[in-house]
Amino acid sequence: MFQLPRLTIIDKTSGVVVGDQIRFANTPLARLVGLLGAAKLNPGEGLLLLPSSGVHTCGMRFPIDVVAMDRRWRVRRIWERLSPWRVLCPSAATHIVLELPDGRAREARIEEGDQLAFTQGP
Repeated sequence: MFQLPRLTIIDKTSGVVVGDQIRFANTPLARLVGLLGAAKLNPGEGLLLLPSSGVHTCGMRFPIDVVAMDRRWRVRRIWERLSPWRVLCPSAATHIVLELPDGRAREARIEEGDQLAFTQGP
């Protein structure tokens, strides 16, 4: 996988660090490739797709949690344990998508309406 900028994502509503090694897919090619080729996501890892109004898990080898946000980084919807070979088109209001390790959304207690934010990662 090519080198992508890394961010820390924080749930400002609860103060929880959602991930501190979130790759930022900031080009059309990076968003298209996404997590393809990855064997898994480790704790703290994830992929931020911006802009994005949907995701697919075609060709992936593991389930993920998906967090859909609007332009203001407000959580609109969460899908937990999305299996490989699925396609999601969340809604017209979705502008940002965060892909996390399976179970992380629940562990971080992310809820619809939460306000997420980012800081530059290490």
